[in-house]
Amino acid sequence: MDLDVLNMFIIAGGTLAIPILAFVASFLLWPAALIKVYHWYWRRRLGMQVDYAEYEGYRFCFSHRGNPGARPSVLMLHGFSAHKDMWLGVVKFLPRNVHLVCVDMPGHEGTTRTGPEDYSIEGQVNRIHQFVKSTGLRKKPFHLIGTSMGGNVAGVYAARHPTDLCGVTLICPAGLQYPTESKFVQRLRELESSQDSDGIPLIPSTPEEMEEMLRLCSFVRFKIPKQILQGLVDVRIPNNDFYRECFMELVGEKSRHSLHENMHLISTPLQVIWGRNDQVLDVSGASVLAEAVSGSQVHLLDNCGHSVVMERPRKSAQLILDFIIAQQNAGINSNKKRS
Repeated sequence: MDLDVLNMFIIAGGTLAIPILAFVASFLLWPAALIKVYHWYWRRRLGMQVDYAEYEGYRFCFSHRGNPGARPSVLMLHGFSAHKDMWLGVVKFLPRNVHLVCVDMPGHEGTTRTGPEDYSIEGQVNRIHQFVKSTGLRKKPFHLIGTSMGGNVAGVYAARHPTDLCGVTLICPAGLQYPTESKFVQRLRELESSQDSDGIPLIPSTPEEMEEMLRLCSFVRFKIPKQILQGLVDVRIPNNDFYRECFMELVGEKSRHSLHENMHLISTPLQVIWGRNDQVLDVSGASVLAEAVSGSQVHLLDNCGHSVVMERPRKSAQLILDFIIAQQNAGINSNKKRS
């Protein structure tokens, strides 16, 4: 083989080997960093920009795409111990001409961490209302989506500020009195009776506990490499004290049944999405909401657990978009009849 050709192959092989070796090194040595790069990459790929908004010295971190247009803007509220990037799977299947906003909830990720007064459901509703005012989202009614803890906040927000919204989607929301107790709630009762605050299943501190949490939250069973599990734990451990403080507020008397106590005040068009195999918050909560809010739409997803937006992102996006369009068309037809 010609020497120049041989050198070319060697150089080409070396060039390809560098990023491959860097990836392998990151996977083995710095899995937490790799996870952050993964989120950064998908935000860039999907056109989501990270920004900040301030309200009287309080800072909100959020990602967004697009501008307000003919369709309502969409604000997404994540669940406990998650962050704005948990919505990326759903964002992937939503049209680029829809204005999307994903905010870090109080104390989570890039949003200001203060104290228990902001971590109760009432406190979070107040903070999200401040975010809405600081970003100008309320200039026109927007669609609010929340999952789990974020679903509790979204539901109470809809009860408190109905004129801000044109619709609300609650995905496996917390804050209800469930006719059937889930595996997670049963576990909490055991911890409550033993006064053990270190064994909360949603606050893992080892790869084994992380794997158990993922099994609890997801119907799909898949093997995750230990390095990735370790990376997920490494990202969370510095925040575990905050998660524990926040969690104790959420299960306290003021917040535990916040949505249940306010659901009769929801006048905004309501959509409920729930995984039939949810082990964290039992699917029986869907019927509670359906009975309390007349005209609500309920979608129960087969072979799906608590992590609906990650297990079924395409289906979630389609259901949400169909609901938004249906409400928009209903509003247009209603205006035509009046005129």
